[in-house]
Amino acid sequence: MKTRTLGNTGPAVSALGLGAMAMSGTYGPSDRDESIKTVHAALDAGVTLIDTGDFYGMGHNELLLAEALRGRNRDSYQLSVKFGMLRGPGHEFGGTDGRPEAVKNFLAYSLNRLGVDHIDIYRPARLDPNVPIEDTVGAIKEMIDAGYVRHVGLSEVNAATIRRAHAVHPVADLQIEYSLISRAVETDILPTLRELGIGLTAYGVLSRGLISGNWTPGRADDPRNHSPRFATGNVEHNLSLVDALRNLASAKGCTVAQLAIAWVAAQGDDIVPLVGARSRTRLTEALPALDVQLTADDLTDIEKTIPAGSAHGDRYPTPFMSSLGTGN
Repeated sequence: MKTRTLGNTGPAVSALGLGAMAMSGTYGPSDRDESIKTVHAALDAGVTLIDTGDFYGMGHNELLLAEALRGRNRDSYQLSVKFGMLRGPGHEFGGTDGRPEAVKNFLAYSLNRLGVDHIDIYRPARLDPNVPIEDTVGAIKEMIDAGYVRHVGLSEVNAATIRRAHAVHPVADLQIEYSLISRAVETDILPTLRELGIGLTAYGVLSRGLISGNWTPGRADDPRNHSPRFATGNVEHNLSLVDALRNLASAKGCTVAQLAIAWVAAQGDDIVPLVGARSRTRLTEALPALDVQLTADDLTDIEKTIPAGSAHGDRYPTPFMSSLGTGN
């Protein structure tokens, strides 16, 4: 497995990370045994970066990972954990909490659920509009000094917030959506990260299955039915982009999903794509993406096929868009 370093101060991690969110019911029921076997398969393949959030399944995801990681050398993998998103018993979201005392509280619970003595990268999932980012990052810095955290991370914030956070403590990486059809980071955020020496971990590289070539409409209980990009009138157009991409993938001898992952990885050695596989089948498909070599001509052809801004519909439902540091 190839490795990449997250920014100037972050850890060396596998060039492809595993996002565990889908293992906790985000896109419908998941098989616990298969989820654990998928984590094991990822580790055995050399994947070292595992991303989770304390609010994924209201702690379910962390408990699942604790079981999957039991017995593994703690130095053989890195845990990236998001915090601060508040949930209710009906799974509803209740805003964010970035207060210093909340940071330490969330961390204590995550350490216990995961069964580890430290978190490698700890990050607020969203910016708390009522708490200066300096205060939130300052609390993480205290936890670094105390040995409970190794690195500061950020998620879905704008360039100005990145600068403010980085002034308090060096930031290892920003986690943000980045894919062939979600490219808003390219305008201000990616240049800022590179200026400051901060890495990027890209989630949503397959746009929640939309550009994987594997998703098909029809499931009444699919949560993606509430996503603007999957809405009638938008999804037909977006799937047509996938069909166009399929021809390019065929010419490269790879799948659409592999081409989409390879495109993100090709945008810079400071970028690590996160793949949200919840089965060994999807993981097995994703891993060879690192071996897909895209030439300058390939990248030009992809850009012509899916120019920036091609997708129809926002990447999140309207109520959530205001909490993001950038758009689509």
